[in-house]
Amino acid sequence: MGNVSQHQPQPWPAASATGVGSWPGEDPDEAMRTIVGELPDLPHLPELPARGAGADMIGRAAGLLVDLPVEVQPTGWRVVDTPGRDLARAGSFLSYDLDALTEHLHAYEGPLKIQVAGPWTLAAAIELRNGQRVVSDPGARRDLAESHLEGVLAHIADVRRRVPGARVLVQVDEPSLPSVLLGVLPTASGLGVLPAVDRVRVEGVLRTLFAAIADAGAVPVAHCCAAGVPVDLLRRSGARALSLNARLLGRAHDDMIGDAVEAGVGLLLGVVPSTDPPATAASRTFEAAPGVATTALGGSTAMSDPAAIVDPVRELWNRLGFSPDLLSRVVVTTPTCGLAGASPRHARAALEAARSGARVLRDEPRR
Repeated sequence: MGNVSQHQPQPWPAASATGVGSWPGEDPDEAMRTIVGELPDLPHLPELPARGAGADMIGRAAGLLVDLPVEVQPTGWRVVDTPGRDLARAGSFLSYDLDALTEHLHAYEGPLKIQVAGPWTLAAAIELRNGQRVVSDPGARRDLAESHLEGVLAHIADVRRRVPGARVLVQVDEPSLPSVLLGVLPTASGLGVLPAVDRVRVEGVLRTLFAAIADAGAVPVAHCCAAGVPVDLLRRSGARALSLNARLLGRAHDDMIGDAVEAGVGLLLGVVPSTDPPATAASRTFEAAPGVATTALGGSTAMSDPAAIVDPVRELWNRLGFSPDLLSRVVVTTPTCGLAGASPRHARAALEAARSGARVLRDEPRR
């Protein structure tokens, strides 16, 4: 690739780290206090799904939908005629979270990340009244996308009122996007799969959303930690940054990542295991052999060795051939995914490890 001579500045300080989104526990105040303490340069509004339906990624985004009520059914969230207690609960959870954000960051000035499930992941998760997924119906998909966009813009405005000095980054979570594009989502019966959605339609919906986020003065960030992430599609859709699991990026992604960096797109790269390492004899054996498989398994050695944590990023950067001094300005280090499934101890350690890894990218960009 080569050097990027006119790379636009990113909306975060060099050598930054942040979280992906979810967090263990049920106390918004404690979660916000920990995140602000561990991630002073790029804090984020956490999600606490352990509280139950409505605090999860889908429920929180469903609560933002405008004039499109849903409720919880045994199979998940489903479109209904009138809003009920499930949406009220989702709204209450978000209100508690925003109150904690206001308490800890009301005078904060700097980048602040919020997260929201994207329109395609919502369409893949929410059911129509007949039990089929919204993604199966073109008209329903369109209605959901419009409702979602309106709700996201209202959410951005609320966050900006509460933290007026923040530059808001809006991370649009699309873990189901590869499945939507590949046509592998099961039908309601489970006996078949839904057809793939045309990539042009997918890109068009995301482009409209990302442009509206940018017009609202925020920074659109696309997140997908699944295998087969469509990097080029997300870049073309107008995402200002891409949040990806670095351990799922192989040489086949190099050209797409290189094109994104050359286009001025920032990278939030997951390098720290998002769950506690298994307490097994096998994992202890690997932990005793640094540089073999510890990094892949997420053992304690990998967590305590910042250089090993960011090796996949440094290897990627070396393959791309970009200037080493650009690395810590373009890349933010994160856990590989949300931390809701981790113990509180591991979650805090993961943020510390991500922060240490970011410093390695600044001080030792070459492996």
